[in-house]
Amino acid sequence: MVQQQYLYWLAGAILLVVAVMSWRDKANPRRLTTGLFWALYGLVFLIGDWTATFFATRTLHILTGAIVVVMALIAGLGGVKLGSYHQRSQAQRSESAQRLRNRLFLPALAIPVVTVIGVLTFNNVPGLQERVFGAGNHSTLITLFSMMLGCVAGWLIALKMTRESPAQSVQEARRLLDAIGWAFILPQILATLGLLFTTAGVGSAISHLTETYLAVDNKFVAVATYTIGMALLTMVMGNAFAAFPIVTAGVGIPILVLQHHGNPAVMAAIGMFSGYCGTLMTPMAANFNIVPAALLELPDRNAVIKAQVPTGVLLLIANVFLLYFLMFL
Repeated sequence: MVQQQYLYWLAGAILLVVAVMSWRDKANPRRLTTGLFWALYGLVFLIGDWTATFFATRTLHILTGAIVVVMALIAGLGGVKLGSYHQRSQAQRSESAQRLRNRLFLPALAIPVVTVIGVLTFNNVPGLQERVFGAGNHSTLITLFSMMLGCVAGWLIALKMTRESPAQSVQEARRLLDAIGWAFILPQILATLGLLFTTAGVGSAISHLTETYLAVDNKFVAVATYTIGMALLTMVMGNAFAAFPIVTAGVGIPILVLQHHGNPAVMAAIGMFSGYCGTLMTPMAANFNIVPAALLELPDRNAVIKAQVPTGVLLLIANVFLLYFLMFL
């Protein structure tokens, strides 16, 4: 039966292959530290359940934390650099792009299409979920497994279309990882930071401040506080996943759900969407807004943010009214 750690092991194995390729890349001036960075990241995915057999939970947590600290030092000291990736010449890439034209989007589109088909199939074909994953609720695993199938389908389509070898596809994966660098792990770090803040009581502090200084007895003020607060904290922290548990624990649950008896499902959906509005408007969301500008070699590193601000503001305003009218139906 498929288990969630199998997917983590696959991700870790790919990262270790990338690390070995980085160590062998003599064109990379920081090949040792670049390879070490990706090897440590791959190790985080691998030291899951099987290491729990040899280490206590506390020891495992300390080991993982130490790995993250070392990765931060490597990235902070500029240890992740670009190397050589055995790419085609510019003329060959242009010829290939001209030949493939819009079909270039097929591999990327295959990922969400296969993911949706997989989720719907596992949830609607009687007995299939139990045969593949075993008894119990496997909603997260179904999504991750379906996305993995989508990635494999997109990878195979890309190999067929471009007539490239699987080894070159890993080289391209390494190129993208090196180009993105430390920002690649930012979503996971910020999501963990959000849980840390929640455990530290930041949500309770926010709840106290809003109830003391804002007229949250008014439903509209409470809704606006929650949605705008989600966007603002996301802009500060750089990720809606980090802001969501804090603002929801401080405003969403105690005020919108418990005090005003709103629908928690609507609150969660539109609240997260409001956080995404903040993501569009902040350089802290480096993997979304700064990395694309670097990959596209734009002269203005904030060009992506400037283009997205009008959309982000308008969506946030729409979310305030959507949450107000839908949550209390």
